[in-house]
Amino acid sequence: MLPRDTAQRLTLPSLAALAAFEAAARHLSFTKAAEELNLTQGAVSRQVAGLEDQLGLKLFERVRQRVVLTAAGAAYAAEVRDGLARLSAATVNAMAFRGAGGVLNLAILPTFGTRWLIPRLPGFFQRNPSVTINFATRVLPFDFAHEGLDAAIHFGDAVWPGARLHRLMGEEIVPVASPALIARAGLKQPADVLSVPLLQQATRPRAWAQWLVAQGLAPDRAVMGPRFEQFAMVAQAAVAGLGLAIVPRFLVEEELKSGALAVPFDRPVTSAEAYYLVYPEEKANRPAVAAFRDWLVGECAAA
Repeated sequence: MLPRDTAQRLTLPSLAALAAFEAAARHLSFTKAAEELNLTQGAVSRQVAGLEDQLGLKLFERVRQRVVLTAAGAAYAAEVRDGLARLSAATVNAMAFRGAGGVLNLAILPTFGTRWLIPRLPGFFQRNPSVTINFATRVLPFDFAHEGLDAAIHFGDAVWPGARLHRLMGEEIVPVASPALIARAGLKQPADVLSVPLLQQATRPRAWAQWLVAQGLAPDRAVMGPRFEQFAMVAQAAVAGLGLAIVPRFLVEEELKSGALAVPFDRPVTSAEAYYLVYPEEKANRPAVAAFRDWLVGECAAA
């Protein structure tokens, strides 16, 4: 019996064949695939034919002078495309290790990333010029083992199995609206919010209920209103006068300073949850992770 790793190598198609198949599957054309890969159409056809022989199944069939994927071909194409993308990313990451600091693949919350973190990053890169950070957006917890990410900015409770968490900051949430809406709706006291649409943020479904209860109001209408995926979208909807938003104050500082948004009654509620830097236990001593952790924790402490 062949060793397992030897058997795997014998059944693994060549990268050239996989690249030719993926391009042909994406374009549904051997001619366009050949143009993309700078090959002849015949070379692409031979690569795909060899791959079909190795797999023992048809990946394409001809229908009315065009090629279409078989059911097996369509399923295989999705897996191959994902695998080639992972290999490409791994290669870029490996090349980045030519610097001393390495690579940090970081998941960020979209609005926190664009409005708070990224404007401060020049300070990090001044201290750590050899570290490369790759950014991805995630709004919900995920499995580090399957995402290829080294660390994440997380909002919620201090719970993430198999990972270390460092508390960064809490937040105050406040109601905000455009000055025109505040004047038009006559928003003068907390109970007045019940007369206007309440803009909802998808990952904070309890935010309005928490604020209403803190004001001694019934939360009956707390989840009624247009729903948005990100705080930036909620803030823009509020600027446009679509309703009243409940948001972390520090994420709308620019709109508050410019007058695009206003707080009709300054009765903030402190969130029970907080922002955390989180990363797997086994990556705690990676130079890029450690450098980013030390800088970010210090940055938040000074903020």
